[in-house]
Amino acid sequence: MPLRLYLLRNAETEYCRTGRYCSQDGVALTDRGQQMADYFAKAYHHLDWKAIFCSPLNHAAATVQPLCQITGLGVQQRYGLRELSFGQWEGMAPATVNKTFHDDYIRWLADPAWNTPTQGEKAMQVARRSSNVLAEIEDTYPDGNVLVVSHKATLRIVLCTLLGIDVGRYRDRLAMPVTAVSLVEQMDYGPFVRQLNNCSHLPLHLRRPWAGNGSDS
Repeated sequence: MPLRLYLLRNAETEYCRTGRYCSQDGVALTDRGQQMADYFAKAYHHLDWKAIFCSPLNHAAATVQPLCQITGLGVQQRYGLRELSFGQWEGMAPATVNKTFHDDYIRWLADPAWNTPTQGEKAMQVARRSSNVLAEIEDTYPDGNVLVVSHKATLRIVLCTLLGIDVGRYRDRLAMPVTAVSLVEQMDYGPFVRQLNNCSHLPLHLRRPWAGNGSDS
């Protein structure tokens, strides 16, 4: 069996429900988000997990907590899996950012790989730090199932990096609904996407339609 990376986006928070930027810690899941986390655990606890790597942000840890409770597995937190830092845009909706930081916002929309949210982080910086985590996983676990829990922007950047897609186009090329699971197998010839944004573990009333690129929380 090759190394199988299961990429899990955090469950619903109030920020992603209302379309606001969020990269801060201490954010709780909504009641719906907690249900999403529970359904993920019920659907995936049977897999033979080698390890769980997780963003240190609370809403990522809370998403995987039900799985850990069932399996008894611990979580290895890595800074490299944090969400892209939105700097002064933290907690704002895109329309507010556009009014308050218009020039920075337009530059960022044009190329987020090399332009930052005001006092925030470039996508290329996220690509570097998340790639370091993936390299650690590959060195430590050459095969088997490894769960990687992170966030909307970071996971899309991870997928672009793995697939050779221009990181500056991560917002234009890939969706990433809450609690979606993507599976990447590390084959001899390179990464192979076995599934993308699988939400079949969620009942229909909990599946959120893709809200577009309004925010990356």
